[in-house]
Amino acid sequence: MDRVFHVACFTCATCQKKLRGQPFYAMESKAFCENCYVSSLEKCATCSKPITERILRATGKPYHPACFTCVVCGDSLDGVPFTVDATNQIHCIKDFHKKFAPRCSVCLQPIMPEQGQEETVRIVALDRSFHVGCYRCEDCGLQLSSEVDGQGCYPLDDHVLCRECNGKRVQSLTAM
Repeated sequence: MDRVFHVACFTCATCQKKLRGQPFYAMESKAFCENCYVSSLEKCATCSKPITERILRATGKPYHPACFTCVVCGDSLDGVPFTVDATNQIHCIKDFHKKFAPRCSVCLQPIMPEQGQEETVRIVALDRSFHVGCYRCEDCGLQLSSEVDGQGCYPLDDHVLCRECNGKRVQSLTAM
């Protein structure tokens, strides 16, 4: 602090407690007792305890690095990509996708990027979502694709069908 005090004048700048022989902290050329110093520190948004070492700032809030974790799996997100949901809960990317990704109408699993990928393809047909591998004719199992001639989807009565199976169903309906 580069200043000299009378013993009676060496007091905490906040509570005026005498600091002679006591631990104190110097901030902005002022002396503070330990309690006042700790009270002035930012509090962790997770545990509400004072942050005495490194502060991790995310979503506009201060955290202890060890307290900045995914709400689902509890893994530390210090230095790791993360995201927040509509209620500002913090998720690792993997758990966010598991929780909020659209589900395939065939296998019921979330449609999310493969390990190491950032994007994935979701097929939407008849207001339903499909993995690319699950997008098949309901009758014969042919992999459907709008990119391969003759393998597109030919829906009938809310059923996902290939052209051939659609034709067979239409024939059987008109034969009655």
